[in-house]
Amino acid sequence: MIPVKMINFPQKIAGELYGPLMLVFTLVAILLHGMKTSDTIIREGTLMGTAIGTCFGYWLGVSSFIYFLAYLCNAQITMVQMLSLLGYGLFGHCITLFVTYNIHFHSLFYIFWLGVGGLSTLRMVAVLVSRTVGHTQRLILCGTLAALHMLFLLYLHFAYHKVVEGILDTLEGPNMPPFQRVARDIPVVSNAVLNTTAKAIALTL
Repeated sequence: MIPVKMINFPQKIAGELYGPLMLVFTLVAILLHGMKTSDTIIREGTLMGTAIGTCFGYWLGVSSFIYFLAYLCNAQITMVQMLSLLGYGLFGHCITLFVTYNIHFHSLFYIFWLGVGGLSTLRMVAVLVSRTVGHTQRLILCGTLAALHMLFLLYLHFAYHKVVEGILDTLEGPNMPPFQRVARDIPVVSNAVLNTTAKAIALTL
């Protein structure tokens, strides 16, 4: 998470995806924890899918977009390395959201957003700078990644819950009261019919 000042030679990137995958699942768990501690109405079977779709969508989507941009800017990075770099970059998001979901102070969030989230972003930017040639290419590639990464953390903290509530209301409709069975009154006519039938059977016997 700590940036390294070395741009003359390409910095090493872990070529494995186990760590990034665990961080993505950790972020999913933190989002679910945040939904339960907020005033969001929980519906079974929907929150898990929404959290997984959001986290994996960001990880895979932004990694693919930055890899395509890196290809255009002639950066020396592979798709697996980009997935690993962005996945480990979510470590700052996990720490920031876990703390701020339990301690609800906006000032504390902004401190963690700039401090912890900023360090994770600078770490990724330093790696891309060391693997990209040209000031314009570095500015485009690193500026795009930094903006997306920091804005995603803002989205998860401020807008994610409201967006999920809107999606759930759209898919499932507003909350309806549970169905209740009401006992019906047996009409008086049926009692008269039963009495007549019983008398007829008694006479035949």
